[in-house]
Amino acid sequence: MDFTYDGIAKMIDHSLLNPTLTWADLEKGCHIAREYQVATVCIMPYALKHCAEILAGSGVKPSTTIGFPHGGHTTGIKLAEALAAIDDGAEELDMVINISKALSGDWAYVRHDIHHVLHAVHARGAKLKVIFENCYLKEHHKVALCEICGELGVDWVKTSTGYGSDGATNADLILMRQHSPARVQVKAAGGIRTLDRVLEVRELGVTRCGATQTVAILEDAKHRLGMAASEGEHPKPSAPGHY
Repeated sequence: MDFTYDGIAKMIDHSLLNPTLTWADLEKGCHIAREYQVATVCIMPYALKHCAEILAGSGVKPSTTIGFPHGGHTTGIKLAEALAAIDDGAEELDMVINISKALSGDWAYVRHDIHHVLHAVHARGAKLKVIFENCYLKEHHKVALCEICGELGVDWVKTSTGYGSDGATNADLILMRQHSPARVQVKAAGGIRTLDRVLEVRELGVTRCGATQTVAILEDAKHRLGMAASEGEHPKPSAPGHY
């Protein structure tokens, strides 16, 4: 499969969401993202402002989560989270749908929830990824969510938080790409730990991946492309099951 380093690096949202990460871990993760020139750092909200300061001028975007990880926050709280995040420097936001309402078939609520956050986010010049958490949903739920997100004009539909019972599956990625308009991109999260997996989901139409194994993925890309390996110590890979 043909690829470039930049093409792979700019598919990666470097995930710093594990609740056991220390402040030093979070800072180090931001510097790794700068070094490897990924797309974004998706960091815990409390560290977002500092993350934005570290990333300033790097071309790597700061991002964070909204309603994470279960999506049961009220729309007002999600909206407040989104606006606070943008004030702290977020350029992209990953919002979890109200999973309970989707399973209940209350699509008016789900649409309202996404619409209000999306409208505010776009008004501030930021972008929104909508997380389905597919492991809890049936196919008809996923299709309905793709249709709603397509009609509203979200920027990405995303498979998972990385903290559910399963992550991105090929079947879900194919379904999400088939049922989303071309202007809506697809993000894979959960189980994206190798370059081969990134290349595989790219072939299914994925443009962004949530990953903790950024160093391993991009060092493999450098190796295959005959580029020099990066020097210095990097954090050990996060525990399996998280992105």
